[in-house]
Amino acid sequence: MCALRFWLISLLLATTVAAQENPADVPPDMKHMQHSDRHGGFMQGGMHHAVAKGVTLQSKVDEVTHAITLREGPINLPANTSHMMMPQPPELHWTVPMNAWLLAYSPRLVEANGNEVSSRVLHHTAFWNENRRDFLCPNKEEHIFGAGSEMTNWIQVPGYGYRVQKGDQIRIETMVHNPTGTSYENVFLEVRIPYQEADVPGPPARKSYYPAWIDVKSCGDSSYDLKPGKNIKEGVVRLNYSGVLLGVGGHMHDYATRIVLENVLRNETIAALDAKVDSKGQLLSMPTVTFFDKGGYKLAVGDTLKTSATYYNPTGKVLRDGAMGIIVGYFVPDDDLQMAALRRKARTAPHQTAAISHDR
Repeated sequence: MCALRFWLISLLLATTVAAQENPADVPPDMKHMQHSDRHGGFMQGGMHHAVAKGVTLQSKVDEVTHAITLREGPINLPANTSHMMMPQPPELHWTVPMNAWLLAYSPRLVEANGNEVSSRVLHHTAFWNENRRDFLCPNKEEHIFGAGSEMTNWIQVPGYGYRVQKGDQIRIETMVHNPTGTSYENVFLEVRIPYQEADVPGPPARKSYYPAWIDVKSCGDSSYDLKPGKNIKEGVVRLNYSGVLLGVGGHMHDYATRIVLENVLRNETIAALDAKVDSKGQLLSMPTVTFFDKGGYKLAVGDTLKTSATYYNPTGKVLRDGAMGIIVGYFVPDDDLQMAALRRKARTAPHQTAAISHDR
């Protein structure tokens, strides 16, 4: 039980992306922009960015340690450059090479020589399974992993895993910035993913969990503008599967105050999470709530979940795309067979699809 609690806190803290620059200062006539929200994504929020050239994805499978390492780069990071002014990596794709459970995620930033780089330059990275629809928002793909500059490791949960099939297409969206006074060249994002194969004798099968992203924008784009002063935004989703939430945490941005998750049908508050900010309103962390003492928070088909996010913007001006309000956790269904309906054929992956190499 202690291991599960530690894992969940680790997981949920990973969703708290560090301080966001103010996108309202971006010139309206920036050229060579890309639109990164074609898939109903969580992180990009309809933003437009210059595309960084020469960024590719490599994958290495170590069959001895049962770990996959994904390596994205090289990326150049000029000093004192916001994410809106920084050329961003293109969408990249990883093709899953076996039937397996993905067990954990450990991200880090390194130079070409292997020396680690300050995690402050990672704005976020987000992994999406294009072969599965989100169980709360079927118009979106399933968001399986995310990290910001806190670079929190998502540790293994005994008996649980995220099930993938050979050939699944995982889309990777990464955004960088450099709020420091030091420039970096040829930086790589590495993510190490331990796995357990599903088709070989060995450890017993694991129970599948499903990422739950419950958004104040319901099933639309996650970003929205912050008006001066107090802002409250609410969104609802209806649950089509019964099961339990193991626990929840929150994802918000600067000037956040609180995010609340309610079960409308029961007129019950599931969790109320107060944001921790510094004296300037910059987001430091979000708390987590676990439900282990009652075997998880029980959810039934037809339950309506409402998320309410509160911000206070003291700047006196509109902060364009300055906010998100998301409750995030892991959902364990009562009947995993029903979740099979979420599978779908992925769109054709572009040329950035990662090549696979095997260490034997």
